[in-house]
Amino acid sequence: MPWPQIRDDPVFGRIEAEVERQNTTLQLIASENFASPAVLAATGSVLTNKYAEGYPGRRYYGGNQVIDEVEESARVRCRELFGAEWANVQPHSGANANMAVYQALLKPGDTVLGMALDQGGHLTHGSPVNASGILYNFVAYGVGPDERIDFDEVRDVALAHRPRLIVAGATAYPRLIPPEPLRAIAEEVGALLLFDAAHVAGLIAGGVHPDPVPHADVVTFTTHKTLRGPRGGCIVCKEPHARTIDRAVFPGSQGGPLEHVIAAKAVAFAEAATPAFADYAAGIVANAKALAAALAQEGFRLVSGGTDNHLMLVDLRSFDTDLTGAEAQTTLDRAGITLNKNTVPGDERSPFVTSGLRIGTAAATTQGMGHEEMAQIASLIGQALRRRGDDSTLAQVRDEVRALCGRFKPYP
Repeated sequence: MPWPQIRDDPVFGRIEAEVERQNTTLQLIASENFASPAVLAATGSVLTNKYAEGYPGRRYYGGNQVIDEVEESARVRCRELFGAEWANVQPHSGANANMAVYQALLKPGDTVLGMALDQGGHLTHGSPVNASGILYNFVAYGVGPDERIDFDEVRDVALAHRPRLIVAGATAYPRLIPPEPLRAIAEEVGALLLFDAAHVAGLIAGGVHPDPVPHADVVTFTTHKTLRGPRGGCIVCKEPHARTIDRAVFPGSQGGPLEHVIAAKAVAFAEAATPAFADYAAGIVANAKALAAALAQEGFRLVSGGTDNHLMLVDLRSFDTDLTGAEAQTTLDRAGITLNKNTVPGDERSPFVTSGLRIGTAAATTQGMGHEEMAQIASLIGQALRRRGDDSTLAQVRDEVRALCGRFKPYP
């Protein structure tokens, strides 16, 4: 029976509207990026039609000859890109990847060390509202007075609680995280080390962030963000953990893998293995430093004084004591600048209000923007927030944003 001959204008009209939004507004959310046309094509391919429970050569359904080749290509490319002994490319997200690792390596109630959410960690690093915090006994570490990870504190907490697992990595931390001190702490207390590289996977692949793969027992990451692939997760690990982690992903926590997304992951791994991608990763960091410096010139305080990676945290309290992260986010949305509110260390406001903003440069760098554009973006943010009650100012900023983005359209 043929497909229904209908025009789904409501849905496809909204897709076109989203293309227009992405082409005409600034995308500064640190966890977002623009996927290449090849990644988009693979994601939208007929591979979405195929069920493939299991792994290459060990499927529960027939007809997976081509699928096996696609997934094996993704696994090989992932291992080669990160120099890993084993790769599982099936997790639907970074959160799924983390939970599969916990299921593989821990028993419910085991003690785990993770970065506190309000200090830069992720929900899956032990937040009490997340399954990680419900199923396991998470103990938190955070940042010191200089707003950087205090490895002496991490060691003290680890010695006091003797965790089974230490979780490294963050979702809102603007500095590099060296894996060697964490490896030493893990060995001292007899813990395993998981490095959640969701945000920095592209920087690792591009050689501008310390590589955790040789030091961690397991590394999880997402394939979008700085890696610039499709939305999804991956796990790389040492060989002794491979089979246990594979079983924890399937059948332990997921059913059929999304093979169209896995094909797009394979494409992204190939793109990230090129010299051009290394230049791109370096450009992300250079743009982040430039934007942070320009924001400081505008009167904003940067958490920890700046950034070493793709993101920065802005503490709004010294800029305007009445301005919350929620109001700033809404104001900048009206001005065509997309970013997100975020708690800052010592924040007394709730996560739904916050005193800060998180800003990233991965997407703008994909568009080809550089230091000159970073200075302009900082100026536009400053103008909009200083005169946030003035509709004419916000409209003027919106026009300038549209003109700027018109020179750097991701999808012309």
